[in-house]
Amino acid sequence: MGVSVKRSLILVLTVLLVVFCFAGIAAASSKDTLLIGKGTEALGMDPQDLTDTPSEEVCHSIYEGLVSFDEEMKIQPRLATSWDISEDGKTWTFHLREGVTFHSGTPFNAEAVKKNFDRILSGKYKRSSLYAPIVDSVEVKDEYTVVFNLKTSFGAFLNILSHTAGLILDPKGVDENRDFVRNPSGTGAFMLDEWLQGDYIALKAYDKYWGGKPKLKKVIFKTIPEDSARAMMMETGEIDVAEQVPPQDVARLKESKKIDMRIGPSVMVQFLALNCQDEILKDVKVRQAIFMAIDREAICKNIMMGFATPVNSMVAPLVNGYSEVEGLPYNPEKAKALLAEAGWKDSNGDGILEKDGKTLHVKLLTHGRNTPALKIPEAVQAYLSKIGMDAKMAVMDWGTFLAETRKPVEENTSQVIYYGWSPSTGDADWVYRPLTLSDQ
Repeated sequence: MGVSVKRSLILVLTVLLVVFCFAGIAAASSKDTLLIGKGTEALGMDPQDLTDTPSEEVCHSIYEGLVSFDEEMKIQPRLATSWDISEDGKTWTFHLREGVTFHSGTPFNAEAVKKNFDRILSGKYKRSSLYAPIVDSVEVKDEYTVVFNLKTSFGAFLNILSHTAGLILDPKGVDENRDFVRNPSGTGAFMLDEWLQGDYIALKAYDKYWGGKPKLKKVIFKTIPEDSARAMMMETGEIDVAEQVPPQDVARLKESKKIDMRIGPSVMVQFLALNCQDEILKDVKVRQAIFMAIDREAICKNIMMGFATPVNSMVAPLVNGYSEVEGLPYNPEKAKALLAEAGWKDSNGDGILEKDGKTLHVKLLTHGRNTPALKIPEAVQAYLSKIGMDAKMAVMDWGTFLAETRKPVEENTSQVIYYGWSPSTGDADWVYRPLTLSDQ
């Protein structure tokens, strides 16, 4: 039996800018396969050992957690039907959904939950740091009751359980030391069918899904690197969903009778990360000069077409715990003065500042996953050149970018990084903790 599927456009963009997301719905078509055009391929399907949004999106179709977010970022029951909290906030008891099975046929129960959290608390996985400082131990009370003992009361505990890392893996695979990166098994509505690396990931319906047999037979995540190509392929009906559509295409798509564009705020903030261990950037006056040299209002207006707004916080307004702080204004003359105070001068008249025989050179890294990730760094490069900085832009593929920028501080030679952060917990804790704590 087919299902009426609507083609939609999704744009999730945001510099310390917070951006809007776009969803457009096209004319309905009867089909049982949903084809999603993605700019970047998922790197793997082990939710406890990944850090990239493309992978997280695929994982949420395969796995489920104890709780999850609805469309308004409100927490809802999922594999847990209810929970109780002790008076001191340190003991959380979850009552689990019965009659649920993993894709292998293994039953879901409290032992499966404990096995998953023992795995992630081992410290061997990229997301271990999300739970290790909070969770002391996990106990099985009975087959469908599991108890989390926290090290301290933690208000955002349900939020971190809603994170991708809280998705529950098949305990049979955990026992077998399965490579979940390429061989996932969860309780979700879809299971892996085929992965042709560099081209697409195909999921097929899990007929024994506890929520009822899925109406779609297949969901395909197809890698289409060019932004404009994804938008055009949706217009022609070649794909049903186009992600990361550039803001320059929004006006045209809004005029299409096939597409109903819907625009709303996102939780993502995009920013420049500066390596404070770098010989040049460890000077606070240089870092302040970089900030004051960049016209963020102009970037929001001209590159993001008004679909972004400057923000002086690392946290977007939609995120729980948001609080606006005072930032530095756009003032290129003040930026030049700060560099002069730091001892940088143009001694030979070539427009590039020098100090102690070295030029004021910085390398700006970006991943180039979408149009803003290219256009915004280009604008930053131009702004910095106006205050005497020799800024060179380097574009890397997503995997290389992550490997290069996430090296330990003693090995990291990155200087300026164009980055985005979307807290998958919906709480400010998962902005400040991973991005600012020294042990992170």
